[in-house]
Amino acid sequence: MHNEFLCHVTAYGVCDGRRIGVPLGTYRAPTLALALWWLRDRACWIADRLDPRPDTEHLPSGALVPVAPTVPDVPAVLRAWCGDVAQQELIADELAAGRLIRIATGDDTTEYELLAESVDALRMQRTIPALIVPVG
Repeated sequence: MHNEFLCHVTAYGVCDGRRIGVPLGTYRAPTLALALWWLRDRACWIADRLDPRPDTEHLPSGALVPVAPTVPDVPAVLRAWCGDVAQQELIADELAAGRLIRIATGDDTTEYELLAESVDALRMQRTIPALIVPVG
């Protein structure tokens, strides 16, 4: 039943004292396998931008500096999630069952969120009658 999925990637930070979300991508996956592939691809994409290889051509010398050991290592968390077969199977099972999944990690300044949900589950939620609460 759940064979089409809506996937989102968003970065959240604080600007002028307010939490702001910046969309980093959306994909309507026609299959579960493509939804999982896209989520892993986006997680690797974020990790590579936060922690590029020091010999990358487009980076000037000295552009990369180490951070304090207390700062959470978002790229390592994302790369580990991508390589965790058990986590991928769990995510696949949850999505196939029609549940929303959320993978989130962050550092001192930014939270990165990957979401996916079944398009069919979204449609079914819209068909449930709304709860009407009397006022007064």
